[in-house]
Amino acid sequence: AARGNPFGPGTLTRVIAVTSGKGGVGKSTLTANLAVALAARGLSVGLVDADVHGFSIPGLLGLVDEHGTAARPTRVDDMILPPVAYGVKVISIGMFVEPTEPGGRGSSVAVAWRGPMLHRTLQQFLTDVYFGDLDVLLVDLPPGTGDVAISLGQLLPNAEVVVVTTPQPAAADVAERSGLVARQTGQRVVGVIENMAGFAQPDGSLLDLFGSGGGDEVARRLSEGVDEPVPLVAAVPLSVALRRGGDEGRPVVLSEPDDPAARAIEQVAAFLAGRPRSLSGRRLDVSVR
Repeated sequence: AARGNPFGPGTLTRVIAVTSGKGGVGKSTLTANLAVALAARGLSVGLVDADVHGFSIPGLLGLVDEHGTAARPTRVDDMILPPVAYGVKVISIGMFVEPTEPGGRGSSVAVAWRGPMLHRTLQQFLTDVYFGDLDVLLVDLPPGTGDVAISLGQLLPNAEVVVVTTPQPAAADVAERSGLVARQTGQRVVGVIENMAGFAQPDGSLLDLFGSGGGDEVARRLSEGVDEPVPLVAAVPLSVALRRGGDEGRPVVLSEPDDPAARAIEQVAAFLAGRPRSLSGRRLDVSVR
């Protein structure tokens, strides 16, 4: 008999989907660091890389070797044990494809799948991968409002959604759409993260390379017509350390925790860990592990 989805309605695991209206906003980098930050708080954390066409989580978490091959899951009977990085259990389609050229970060294979295959892959990640008892399951969604976002709404209607945007007001329209699609599938938008929120100069001033106000605008729009306002949880500044950590597979929240970007991501982790569970109304217990 087919196994059920352990993270569907009724689960005690907090399911958090990280989405964005478009690519290139640093969503995957933030998701990887957020997962590590939550694990460092003593929580049991899993991470599903649902960005099948643009998978990058294995590289961001140091699960890719010098030949460009990602760590492989372990098969036990008909279950899959995910690799673990920095205390986070991780699954990605990048762990199942072979690189065509050695030496790069991650695989150079292009996964060209359409809706049904994408849905089946996400379903298998949730049912066939043995994560064990998790406090938090993070899902790194592909950008936009396509097949995977709709499938996730069907498979994880209880998920809480965090929207990532950039500071320019023109980005607000695009980012808002990803939150609206989540709501159409029954999910709840709980916060907005503004990434690339400025660059700290040597004199201490902040240079708004990409403008300002986009995060506040997305939060304002997503708060309209709902009982619980959607806050701007954090503004993550442009950071060389954050970029370098992604390239090297060393999350900045561990490698350089005093970096302004790392502190902003820790702010998001504190916000999510402090929210009550949807079923029991209890906050996540970070003291038992």
